[in-house]
Amino acid sequence: MKVGCIGLGDIARKAYLPVLGGLPGAELHLQTRTPATLARVADGLHLPGAQRHQDLDSLLAVGLDAAFVHAPTVVHPEIVTRLLEAGVPTYVDKPLAYELADSERLVALAEEREVSLAVGFNRRYAPGYAQCADHPRELILMQKNRIGLPEEPRSMILDDFIHVVDTLRFLAPGQVDDVTVRARVQDGLLHHLVLQLSGDGFTALGVMNRLSGSAEEILEVSGQDTKRQVVNLAEVIDHKGQPTVRRRGDWVPVARQRGIEQVVMAFLDAVRAGKVVSARDALATHELCERVVRAVQERTA
Repeated sequence: MKVGCIGLGDIARKAYLPVLGGLPGAELHLQTRTPATLARVADGLHLPGAQRHQDLDSLLAVGLDAAFVHAPTVVHPEIVTRLLEAGVPTYVDKPLAYELADSERLVALAEEREVSLAVGFNRRYAPGYAQCADHPRELILMQKNRIGLPEEPRSMILDDFIHVVDTLRFLAPGQVDDVTVRARVQDGLLHHLVLQLSGDGFTALGVMNRLSGSAEEILEVSGQDTKRQVVNLAEVIDHKGQPTVRRRGDWVPVARQRGIEQVVMAFLDAVRAGKVVSARDALATHELCERVVRAVQERTA
């Protein structure tokens, strides 16, 4: 299986390449326009020259069986369009695009060409979060906070808060009937954001504070007088009378803890089996993110 990795930034190097580089039966091809980065990363993986590419034409010429896109978001539409038109099953690090119209076009193109298109919502596969889907979920609370990082609203929401949005959608136990957005924007930068989704018998709250004083991610699901808490995707605390703590094993790879290994294997297993992966549900997350962006813009107009 010939697998391409487009873009060799931090996420690709730290999370995806350790998984892709060790897959049995996979021939990994790297592509970036930066020669020094290409040489450094490919040398580290002991890849021959034929598996190093500085442009997309060269990469496509090898006849890819699958591709992983980790280039900057702004170039996703162009790259993904070319891959889909070439019939290459494509996995894209979130988001598909900054603009909803581009995301809609890409999903429609994938469906028209009957080519797999997947978006990297790895938290659905992270063990701690997946276990929360089996827990009572009358109330869901997710916080994803940063230090000193206020940002322009659209880029913050689509590049980072989208994980919160998708996790709430994934864990919501029923249809969402009401959406509420609260935010603080100062000098054009988004400081904090609160999203509330509610439906019959449940409420889901997503919080992001870019000036929180701590980089942290905490998920809590509760119901029927029990609670499960996941701290930084590594520690699971069950509350039922007395709290019980389960920590990530010392030898568990970070990629497995965060669901990267599992989502990669799920995508490639589908490709091997000839199953077309749909991005239609991922598009629903992008649609909700666009709704959040517009609510923030309206509040600050």
